Amino acid sequence: MKILSNKKLPIALHVLAWGIIILIPRYLINTYGGGNSHFLYHFYTNTAIYGLLFYINYRLLVPRLYLNEKHLQYFLSAAGLIILLSLLMWYFNDFVFFDKEREEQIAKVMNELNKGKDVIKPPIRQFMMYEYFFTSVLICGFSLGLGVLEKLTRHEKERKELEKERLNSELAYLKNQISPHFFFNTLNNIYSLIGIDASEAREAVLKLSKLMRYLLYDSEQGKVMLSDEIGFLTHYIDLMKLRLNHKVGLSVALPENFTDLGIPPLLFIPFVENAFKHGVSNRGQSFIDIKMTVDGTQISLIIKNSIAAGGQHVEGQHTGIGLENVQKRLKLLFPGKHHLKIVQTNDDFMVELHLETKS
Repeated sequence: MKILSNKKLPIALHVLAWGIIILIPRYLINTYGGGNSHFLYHFYTNTAIYGLLFYINYRLLVPRLYLNEKHLQYFLSAAGLIILLSLLMWYFNDFVFFDKEREEQIAKVMNELNKGKDVIKPPIRQFMMYEYFFTSVLICGFSLGLGVLEKLTRHEKERKELEKERLNSELAYLKNQISPHFFFNTLNNIYSLIGIDASEAREAVLKLSKLMRYLLYDSEQGKVMLSDEIGFLTHYIDLMKLRLNHKVGLSVALPENFTDLGIPPLLFIPFVENAFKHGVSNRGQSFIDIKMTVDGTQISLIIKNSIAAGGQHVEGQHTGIGLENVQKRLKLLFPGKHHLKIVQTNDDFMVELHLETKS
């Protein structure tokens, strides 16, 4: 369970940072500085002004101007803000926290130390203004970088959400496109079986029911177990056998003993359906070979089928979503962790897929 949500984490980090800024100087002054509260309050005031500069730039100027491509207005506004707050800091330093007696004592000590020496007094006021300007530019730069980084992070998050939605849409489309003709033909085959072999017909109805349940309910999850996906393929292949004749050579080798894995649903069915759709001929000899192996976290699927007489494999028309869309889905689900090889000749068609399911 997450300790803090994504929205509360930045707030917690800001509170923690300010807690450190407030507590550490007080601890150091009380421990090593003799409890000089004048210096402490002076430090807190300057820090508060710098904090005001940071948050105005971070929360207002950066999102409203810089991130909206109003760069000139942003830099002019940031410069004006720095000048305005410099006047505020000058007021506090020269009036509110000015201690005439303390300044005279410091000047007296310095004069005693430099007595008889030709020492050029440093321009203290100019140095303080330079220090303020340099610190202010650093703070503005940091808050600007933080704002841009957050925007990039939001865009990356939105991109991933869009990819997720795209995957869900493609999955829903895939589920709707697993050939409606398959269900129609299967029901016709079952109807024919009823008068020939009632037991086999009942078994076919049960398999069709399980297949439809998997399509409608189980595949709604982001991941399913590989064993369930293989069971789904098995039921699909068994039902497709009902319409095959003796001229079709069918070879199926699906794994039985393996360590179960979580995978995205309906990952392999487009290739299997494609083989039955384009590899079965009612006029001559044809074949379909399906082989899947599982080695640890690696899954390999090789499907080879004949090209039915008069049929042509056209890219994008092999299945409901097309091989092109299947390739896009694999790229989104397994970036850099899959290899898909498609080979077509005049007589046969082969798909070879290798997946690494986790890093």
